[in-house]
Amino acid sequence: MSLDICFYFQVHQPWRLRRYTYKDIGRAHDYFDDTANAAILRRVAEHCYLPMNALLLDAIRTHAPHFRVSFSITTTALQQMALWAPHVLLSFRELLATGAVELLGETSHHSLAALHDADEFAAQVRLHRASCARWLGACGGGFRNTELITCNAMLEQVAGMGFESVCIEGAERVLHGRAATRAYRFSAAPRLVALPRHYRLSDDIAFRFSDRHWNAWPLTAVRYADWLQGEAEASATPGGCLGLYMDYETFGEHQWADTGIFDFMRALPGELLRRGCFRFVTPAQAARAVAADAERLDVPQPLSWADQERDTSAWNGNAIQRVALARCYATAGALRQVPGAVAATLREDWRRLQTSDHFYYMATKHRSDGDVHQYFSPYASPYDAHINYMNVMDDLAERCGQRR
Repeated sequence: MSLDICFYFQVHQPWRLRRYTYKDIGRAHDYFDDTANAAILRRVAEHCYLPMNALLLDAIRTHAPHFRVSFSITTTALQQMALWAPHVLLSFRELLATGAVELLGETSHHSLAALHDADEFAAQVRLHRASCARWLGACGGGFRNTELITCNAMLEQVAGMGFESVCIEGAERVLHGRAATRAYRFSAAPRLVALPRHYRLSDDIAFRFSDRHWNAWPLTAVRYADWLQGEAEASATPGGCLGLYMDYETFGEHQWADTGIFDFMRALPGELLRRGCFRFVTPAQAARAVAADAERLDVPQPLSWADQERDTSAWNGNAIQRVALARCYATAGALRQVPGAVAATLREDWRRLQTSDHFYYMATKHRSDGDVHQYFSPYASPYDAHINYMNVMDDLAERCGQRR
């Protein structure tokens, strides 16, 4: 049996907020911590983007034309690269110039607009296309929403934008016993191909790779290829597709170089291709192989790749998150009434405040999920994140003509 492998990497950096107090409201409109944002962007570039881009470029050239990958890169990340690490943009352009990399569409500001404001969602998808065209090149026919958040209403809108496929989380509550090593179509939008993420095999790299208590540590390319081959042999459908989706910052940032993560990824393409039963594909290639009458998936409730629940509770699971989200999207109407050039500045600030990370920092979860939230958060507590964010939103609302 053969199996297509679809590697997809998410590149994202938020505009992190500076410490913004109640006394700043109405007096200071510089919300973002440019010192921290620049330092983090440059650090991640050194640890991840530059070495991993070089590794992938070498793999593409070594195994041409058989090795392919896909990316989505948020506009917020592109903006920061353009400001503080333009050489990183050049390295991504070099990758895309090989023709072996597909760039996916998404929201420009890594937002939750798909759940709250359909007009804003559409505007951000258009803005992201324009940003990619400006800095990197045209997006392909694949789409991934923020954090793989997917639901029927969003899918109908995405289909109307002309996309061909959507990357989704391969959660059991959507697959209902069907394999995560196949592509499907959607009941709500039959023109769209559904490309599930195999979360166990993806998380083996993204989360478990450096865990010395894991019974599979240390993970080698040979062992991982054996697992993939087992999936190929177990697949009931010839030509299945297995999605390996993860944050790009996995490589060198979350999993440091001394864990062996780069050596693993350097060896993996050749090990898989040597076996003769694997083919690397992009989402566009995978979508073209899916029949019009393929089985359909229904996503009545929002699905994501975050936390154990794989729903949207990472961003709206508690009262302070829901209050912050309501405050953010309630500003939309007033913002759209602001005339002239001032509106562009306000709109960009508002979009940066929509980025899902701000709400992620407010999560009050415990155990392993709570540890992950805390790892990414720059705040001492979720409540500090909430207070800081609401102070900023109050100032933005005043600038848009709203009363507190």
